[in-house]
Amino acid sequence: MTQWNATASAAARNLGRNSIVCGLTALLPLIIGPITQGYRGFAPAFGWLLTLVFCGIVLALAIHLLFDALLFRLASSHETEAAGLAAVDDLLSRMQLRKPDGTPPGLERRIAGSRRIVWRQRLALAICLVIFAILLFTAGDGRPLC
Repeated sequence: MTQWNATASAAARNLGRNSIVCGLTALLPLIIGPITQGYRGFAPAFGWLLTLVFCGIVLALAIHLLFDALLFRLASSHETEAAGLAAVDDLLSRMQLRKPDGTPPGLERRIAGSRRIVWRQRLALAICLVIFAILLFTAGDGRPLC
């Protein structure tokens, strides 16, 4: 296995783990929310709507990152970096997700783009969890739920 194969495989593995962990974490407020809402009364509907929106953003980005992980896995299955990235570009153009460019980006640039998406996902998850914590705190009038 060459250096670029190992880099692409590691990127695929890290993106897959991150998307699954963040996606499952985003589902927690949606699971716990209705239980706590019935226990301590009704929190503002706008807060729950914001939580739902940010959970949706996190889940959408998780799906995007899982797709990116599969693309990196496809690239790493080829012998050379050029052949692997050409296969990814061919797949994306056949799916009509990207128009063929004259100079396709390299592996490092693609990994950097996926890392930017990871940070956006983490920011959306943090906002979702902060809003949910505020809703839990206001639902109990400052008292702990336990």
